[in-house]
Amino acid sequence: MALENQIISQLEKSKNELLERGELIPVEQLNESYALFRSRFGPERLRALDGEELLNVMHLHGSQDSLVYWLEFKEDDELPPVFGSIAGGSALKFGMYKRKDAGVWMTGHPSNQVQLTTAQAVEIARKHRDQILAGSELLHALPQDGSDADYLRLQRDLDRYAPEVSNSSWGHKYFSLLYPNKIDSYHAEDFQRFHLIRLLQMPPAEQGRYVAAGRFVAVAAELSVPLNHLMSMLKHVNGRPYRTWRIGTKLREDASIWPFMREAGCIAIGWDALGDLSWIERNQDHKSRLRALVKNEYYPNDANTGSRKAGEIFNFITAIQDGDLALAADGQQILGIGRVISGYRYDAALNAGAPHQRPVDWLNISDWKLPTGEGLRTTVFQVRKQPENLIQVERRLLGAPPVSQVGPSTRVMEREQLTGIPGQVQGILERKGQVILYGPPGTGKTHWARAAAADLASLATYKKRYEALGPTDRAIIDGDDTHRGLVRLCTFHPGYGYEDFLEGYRPHSNQDGQLVFERRSGIFKQLCADAAVQPEKNFYLIIDEINRGDIPRIFGELITLLEADKRGVSLHLPLSGERFSVPKNVYIIGTMNTADRSIALLDTALRRRFGFVELLPQPTLLSDAVVAGSIPLSPWLSAINDKIRQHVGRDARNLQIGHAYLLHRSRPITDLTHFSRVLLEDIIPLLEEYCYEDYSALEKILGSGLVDKDRQRIREELFSPSRSQDLIQAVLNPHSELATLGQVVSASGADDINEEDSEEDETTA
Repeated sequence: MALENQIISQLEKSKNELLERGELIPVEQLNESYALFRSRFGPERLRALDGEELLNVMHLHGSQDSLVYWLEFKEDDELPPVFGSIAGGSALKFGMYKRKDAGVWMTGHPSNQVQLTTAQAVEIARKHRDQILAGSELLHALPQDGSDADYLRLQRDLDRYAPEVSNSSWGHKYFSLLYPNKIDSYHAEDFQRFHLIRLLQMPPAEQGRYVAAGRFVAVAAELSVPLNHLMSMLKHVNGRPYRTWRIGTKLREDASIWPFMREAGCIAIGWDALGDLSWIERNQDHKSRLRALVKNEYYPNDANTGSRKAGEIFNFITAIQDGDLALAADGQQILGIGRVISGYRYDAALNAGAPHQRPVDWLNISDWKLPTGEGLRTTVFQVRKQPENLIQVERRLLGAPPVSQVGPSTRVMEREQLTGIPGQVQGILERKGQVILYGPPGTGKTHWARAAAADLASLATYKKRYEALGPTDRAIIDGDDTHRGLVRLCTFHPGYGYEDFLEGYRPHSNQDGQLVFERRSGIFKQLCADAAVQPEKNFYLIIDEINRGDIPRIFGELITLLEADKRGVSLHLPLSGERFSVPKNVYIIGTMNTADRSIALLDTALRRRFGFVELLPQPTLLSDAVVAGSIPLSPWLSAINDKIRQHVGRDARNLQIGHAYLLHRSRPITDLTHFSRVLLEDIIPLLEEYCYEDYSALEKILGSGLVDKDRQRIREELFSPSRSQDLIQAVLNPHSELATLGQVVSASGADDINEEDSEEDETTA
């Protein structure tokens, strides 16, 4: 298979970068993992099993020694996380599972589950085993350098002799671990086709999980790399799969909006009579409401067209994702290729008749023609039926120079898009007006909330980021002793009430020294009043620990006014009788510790009105830092969180330890005294709470060197300065692989971790 020289260069560069970072598993270690997997679950092993033993070895999710556990959850030295993930979704993707609570086997669809007898479950396991044996024989007979015809024959034979197993993500992963030089580790067909198109290769015409595998085998051979390494290289170069959308540029035959789209940095569609559609979320109820609205406004006598057009608008708002490609098109002619960078926005002012918009970065603005006509009569259409069109798009982008023709108009500057977590916050705020950052303690929720709010307020007011502002301008954003800022902060707690947030009576002494009650505006009412008289500015309220308050009581009738289509609508407050509304230039950013409370327990009305951004521990932010030349921070944190997920219980994902505990002034901790104080005063008390003082579970997480489970105590004597080496040993003992790693990392990075800068802490929240 001949690859373009530029693609070969990209892949070689990716290989070198991954090797430098130690992210390509050595071939010897890969082979050890393959051999171990075959010894435990290979055809020879499964052929020797039957009855309940076979059932449990193959399908018992609760056992870490089962096939399904290894395929979905196992990520350690025995089976590193480089073989393609199949995590997520229902356990029924394996055909059946055993309920932990009732101890019974279940099958069927997630919405219509059926209970099995043990005998019925055994029969399903036997069928799966027999199909594995049949599929293994077919793969064994497949030539190592098989042609497209060989792999097409394999696909058809698997469909015939092993249909349920081979046409599942878990079956594909199983076969890829048994035959890693013949089957790729992309377990979804869409992923395979995406990466082939990015290689400028035409995918096979026939559908199936196995027909394209020979193409990847050929590329790996051309580059002289193992197939597993190629998969990692492609993921590194290409990122996650994205979709490509054709967006029409004509409102009417004589009215092109391409010049506006190009200058404003957006894709846009008309139907301006529909008004602001920020209220739309991707569910059937909202789709039906939109369909009725479109029919009434535009197609009262043509229900079919109205339904189709509503579907296009619905996809424009909810189906197009950040990172997708957008083709600005006039018929079959392509005018520009852009990368979608944010969610839906409604612009009633500057829109050229197309107020429904999605911000994009234009990557290429040369005119060219789609090889094959596709979706020419639609305004919003996903390009996917003709692979040659997608390959031509990628070819146009390969090595394309940056687009410099698009001028940074005032409007574009106002719409500057943030990236990363602040970018996600910005996209949700533009769409819904309020967002909650949630995750375990120490993942930087408050830090990111404040950073996003400060940048957004600065961009809206001064057209530049917060860090570029001087002291006077920063005071406008933050507030000072003389005036309230554009960004304000409050913290919810069990005693926080409606009177603190909106309005209520507060005691104070009058001039005669008598105690009287005075009605006062709460922080949110005051912010809304300030925003109403300064509509040219954006105001942000950060609500820290939003889940600790009694949210229905605190928000009261405000919960209705938060909706995007209710902004500006007023109602009478029950206490003062005043008319109150939430201006459109008011935004709320909440933070929430999932260790305190799950999102599922939040008030339903609140969940519906807020968008959510999850923040999880990011050990990589600790880089190569080593404590006292012995404890590698990033691997140690990863190991602790692995233990938490294994031993704390069903909600363990929300109870992990965040990386921010191990940061000081935005730099990783490397001093043993500082580390030991954080471990003893912050991390261990948190783990004790998670384990409900179950010292057996606590020992499994921290090890017997730190936890005396028999006496139900922490060995605090190890934290004495005179016992520093004993403490290091106790920390490392449960993770023997970290000791050597710590020494290696310390030796390579000793010159980089001694000095600390003076940036502010990444606040734990």
